[in-house]
Amino acid sequence: MAVKKKSITKKKATTKKKVAPKKKATTKKKVAPKKKTTKTKKPAFGGYAINFVGRQETVEQVFGKKPIAPSEMTKKIWAFVKSNSLSNR
Repeated sequence: MAVKKKSITKKKATTKKKVAPKKKATTKKKVAPKKKTTKTKKPAFGGYAINFVGRQETVEQVFGKKPIAPSEMTKKIWAFVKSNSLSNR
């Protein structure tokens, strides 16, 4: 018996390259340089300025001797500032 050999040939896959359409050249607009602005100093905390210079009270006198929450500290500080006219408002 004679065995026939099959010839195997591979075909190369051909792919077509897609060519993107050429874009038209655009000219860039010249932008004028920005003017430098001078920065002014803003008042602290939305305009509030508090001055504790020369005060003789201790923290214990303002807050008390017992531990308190931060929210209570804030309330007591503002009560102290308003009662002693320490703010600029």
